[in-house]
Amino acid sequence: MAALPDSVPNNDLLDDGYRDMYNLAFEDAHRCFDEWEHLHPNDSFGPVSDAAAYLFFEFDRLKILRSEFFVQNSEFLDRQKLSPDPNVKRAFRADLERSRKLAEAKLRVSPDDERALFATVVRLALEADYEALIDKQYWAAVKKTKETQAFADKLLAKNPNYYDADLAIGVENYILSLKPAPVRWFLRITGAQTDQQAGIAKLRLVADKGHYLKPYAKVLLAIAALRSNNKQEARNLIAELAKQFPNNDLFRDELQKLS
Repeated sequence: MAALPDSVPNNDLLDDGYRDMYNLAFEDAHRCFDEWEHLHPNDSFGPVSDAAAYLFFEFDRLKILRSEFFVQNSEFLDRQKLSPDPNVKRAFRADLERSRKLAEAKLRVSPDDERALFATVVRLALEADYEALIDKQYWAAVKKTKETQAFADKLLAKNPNYYDADLAIGVENYILSLKPAPVRWFLRITGAQTDQQAGIAKLRLVADKGHYLKPYAKVLLAIAALRSNNKQEARNLIAELAKQFPNNDLFRDELQKLS
């Protein structure tokens, strides 16, 4: 993975946890994140990382990141709300709340603390993803992404090396651009970003220079390539992911579809 800013503490456990998460070894991921929290009890990025593992567990269980979900508009735009696992949702929310309290406590003392800002960006982005992709609460997700962008802009103005913070903005632009034109117009007047090309540009930046969220950006870029009928780009991206995370059947299955 790409380097992080110097202000980030030694992150071997976090890297291991995210690697396990993308390999669908969710119990191992939670163990890494739990140990990180034990060693760094005041770091708000620990619980938000654990929340990410819960979110990706649901993505996998509900098959949300499969190409059919995004590529077929009937699946993405017209489907009924999915049925989340209540225990996973409860644990996910508890992690987010713990991260929120830690980050806000730090920001009250040091409003420009990069680590707390970063954790806040990721927390809000995870909430927005859950609301949009699982609960299908698009207006709540739009509100959350607007809040995310404000924190991301502040963080990136201070330290542009936090490339992962660009993912939330990229996802907002890309996913909301898939809505019908009248809906996009309404979203824009509420302040949402719905520029598909701007969204893809942000996703490419994270896929190239990001760290924890780099693989997620590649997944979304592969889906965007499939929607544009660019199968070669999608194949290249998924092949990279399948090689990096050999235990993830999503990448193996998607690569087989493109072979």
